Amino acid sequence: MDVKEAIGCAMKLAALLALWTVTAPAAVWTVRPAGPMAHVQQAVDAAGPGDTIRIEPGTYVGNVVLDRKLTLEGVGRPVIRGEGRSSVITLKADGCTIRNLIVEHSGEMLAEEDSGILLHASGNHIEHNELRDVLFGIYLFQSDNNTLLDNVIRGRAWLGMGERGAGIHIWNSTGNTITGNTISKARDGMYLQNAYHTLVIHNRVHDLRYGLHYMSSNDNRFEDNQFYDSVAGAAIMYSRRIEFRRNIFRHNRGFSSFGILFQDSENCSAEENAFVDNAVGIFMEALRASTFRRNLIAANDTAIQAFSSASGNTFSQNNFISNLSPIEVVGRTTGSRWNEAGRGNYWSDYQGYDLDENGLGDVPFKIRNVFERMEGDYPRLRLYLFSPASQALAFSEKIVPLVRGPEEYDRFPLMKPIDMHVEERPAAQQEPYSIWAPLAMLGASLLVMGWGRLR
Repeated sequence: MDVKEAIGCAMKLAALLALWTVTAPAAVWTVRPAGPMAHVQQAVDAAGPGDTIRIEPGTYVGNVVLDRKLTLEGVGRPVIRGEGRSSVITLKADGCTIRNLIVEHSGEMLAEEDSGILLHASGNHIEHNELRDVLFGIYLFQSDNNTLLDNVIRGRAWLGMGERGAGIHIWNSTGNTITGNTISKARDGMYLQNAYHTLVIHNRVHDLRYGLHYMSSNDNRFEDNQFYDSVAGAAIMYSRRIEFRRNIFRHNRGFSSFGILFQDSENCSAEENAFVDNAVGIFMEALRASTFRRNLIAANDTAIQAFSSASGNTFSQNNFISNLSPIEVVGRTTGSRWNEAGRGNYWSDYQGYDLDENGLGDVPFKIRNVFERMEGDYPRLRLYLFSPASQALAFSEKIVPLVRGPEEYDRFPLMKPIDMHVEERPAAQQEPYSIWAPLAMLGASLLVMGWGRLR
């Protein structure tokens, strides 16, 4: 064999070796309590990029740091118990997957982002995990294009609300997807600051401060989520172009509670959401150029509470049903439009008529509550709204106005409610149902209660 042939053979051999290296199957490493690898970090240190670490049932104590692309996969829900300091699992490499684990016992330093799972990398999948006894649940720190799927996160209920972290905290990140998670007992369910193009869908969030909290985060979308039993279902602050559809905001009650709260935001869009049984359905301060279409606002103490700084917003084809107060305006007027393209909203207490049978009331609906100013000064008066005296005053007000209030009119009120079907499609995969069924039961209960008071 001459020199040229030898060189050619060597090159072919090198190419075959390179091809084998690229296409060689990833290794699978097994961690078990009594095995040769009894610690998760021991397997991480031994594994190569692309390998899988299978963690068998048991409890494994110690923080874990992933500095290369790996898959951590639990078998039978093993427990990764942190050391009580720092984060339990930290990702420093892109493209990792963490699934089927129970993660617990993080550190307790808010300033250090102590979390169940802390991401400093992008393109990761965090799925089907349970996080408990953690300060922050999952924290994305300058971390893009990750997917958080079907995780259950419970914060430290024994801490004061201000001492807890968020269930999912996203900072300075873009393109993340949060879907099918169940979050409770944190400070906020999901907190997004300087986070863009984030998709939040099919999550269930309850028993905390704000279910979903945007802070200076533009161009985001959330759909088909449930927010309940919190101070506010969602809070949108200093953010633009937030779109949300088919979410349920229910039973958010307390001293100052809301289905959804807007603060200094604009160009938001709300469609086919349900705001039911909240202290205030929709709160607006400095909300501008936003639209609300085909939403259900029902059985709230106050349907809408708006400051006069809220301007240029449009409400059309919404169903306002059985709210104690349709609106409370702080200031002279909201500057809102209550119709679009000649179609207004349905109001259950509208008593007008439709002589031409075009589906629109012939008389504009004045959106106000005669007790509005008195309620603002004396909230306890709300207890007497069903008394005979209050009902007589309300009837007299319709004939001869007694109290001059905000000038808000729906000039094209709908005679029939818009047909809607808002589904509860949760992280727990239960059957969907229409929000109208519990609303009908609530309406019947209110009717019976009102009749009892009048008797």
